[in-house]
Amino acid sequence: MARYGMVIDLHKCVGCGACGITCKNENNVDRDIFWAHHLKDTTGVFPNVKYEFVPTLCNHCDDAACVKSCPTKAMHKDDKGLTLHDPKKCIGCKSCMQACPYEVISFNYNAPHAFWRDLASVIDKGTASGQETAQEVGAPIPYYNPDRAATYEGIRSKGIVEKCTLCDHRLAKGEQPYCVDSCPAGARTVGDFDDSASEVNKLIAQYCSRQLKPHAGTKPKVFYIRSF
Repeated sequence: MARYGMVIDLHKCVGCGACGITCKNENNVDRDIFWAHHLKDTTGVFPNVKYEFVPTLCNHCDDAACVKSCPTKAMHKDDKGLTLHDPKKCIGCKSCMQACPYEVISFNYNAPHAFWRDLASVIDKGTASGQETAQEVGAPIPYYNPDRAATYEGIRSKGIVEKCTLCDHRLAKGEQPYCVDSCPAGARTVGDFDDSASEVNKLIAQYCSRQLKPHAGTKPKVFYIRSF
């Protein structure tokens, strides 16, 4: 057993959004759905203004409210401590969305990636249609990543939820989540909190850390250190 989680160093984070963009590419995430997102807040009056940017993702909580609320056990914990979702068991009841205090679970209200099934040309007699583009590249969508389908549906269907898996398919191969690898500032660190020698434990021992909404009692495993 392990307890995988993440430490985000807000002093290193530059708010570039690379984590959100690369997450979409790695996991074939549709528009208007975000496995990786952010909170931002501007306070004060010019010139004394403070801007806060906090990247967000599933917290893979030790006591996950989404897991407790799921009537079919579609949302579950695995042996690495990750909170994962089985789309084959999901009935689309959204109980997990209502239970999650962090609002990091999305619902597929429509058939995903509708643009790439559209037969209409983007520009009449000019730019190809989305469907033609997808057919030419030989993939369901032009930026489709087949590696995602190793542990989870490559593209999720209408009527079910989806969320960050901490790139469990990459962890299974000994690789880091793609948001970690793609962060230009090296602000993200993933590791096993049950391993006293892990880098994540060293970081929260070295710096004061905080979690989002600790009062919710879910024991989130995404920790923030320092400040933006």
